Amino acid sequence: MTITVLGCGWLGFPLAQRLAGRNYRVKGSARSEKKVKLLIQNSIDGYRIELPDSFQDESAEPFWNSEILFLNIPPSGTGNPESYPGLMERAVRTFMESGDQENKWVIFASSTSVYSDTGGLTREEDVVSETLADLRGQMMLRAELVVRGVQKEATILRFGGLYGYGRHPIYSLSGRTGLKDPQKPVHLIHQKDCLNIITKVVEKQLKGETYNLISDGHPPKKTFYQHAAKFYNLPLPQFLDEPEKDYRILSNRKIKEQLGYTFTYPNPMDLTP
Repeated sequence: MTITVLGCGWLGFPLAQRLAGRNYRVKGSARSEKKVKLLIQNSIDGYRIELPDSFQDESAEPFWNSEILFLNIPPSGTGNPESYPGLMERAVRTFMESGDQENKWVIFASSTSVYSDTGGLTREEDVVSETLADLRGQMMLRAELVVRGVQKEATILRFGGLYGYGRHPIYSLSGRTGLKDPQKPVHLIHQKDCLNIITKVVEKQLKGETYNLISDGHPPKKTFYQHAAKFYNLPLPQFLDEPEKDYRILSNRKIKEQLGYTFTYPNPMDLTP
């Protein structure tokens, strides 16, 4: 089976490595020749892909020719967030129209930004688009809809904040002042759990599903970030003194039950590699 990974960055590259190590043929995209060479060195068919230009590039046509597309481009990587849904739709159509494989399948890397901040315990089906004030959340939800509009069996993975192996959100918040929502629960997931879950979704062919990919623990923002700052010996972020709200807590019950999955890193308070 051949899998195309569109977006071989912090998550996509180790995913492509893992899948190649499990005897899948993997095609991966990069935006520089240096990264393309790195992909090739890791038994991945590397292609230099720039969207939207590569949609018209004949040399990129083999990249789209596979059974599975892991679509892993965030809105921030497109320059204009409002163009994001259309770009994702075009990527899926290009993939679906390439080659002659039957049962082509898209796995879309979405985000928990599709949920509003308040609302209590929330499952995957509880998204209400009218409550989304954040443009990124609106565009991500619209992208989910257009992806599944083109490929009805597309699987949607809503990732929480990503951390692990040198990446941690404290690095962007350290030393900042006047931060809001000190009691808001965090929704994070470690890279290793991301890779484990995506691999299981591929192996079990869990088509047409939507999953929240977040760990079990949801400590308050202030507690979590100040704890992390102390651990990494960084200046503490300072939060405003605000009353607690009916903050949203996302459920990961579905992914654990359907996959029988136990998180390697269930609590982000347990600082990890």
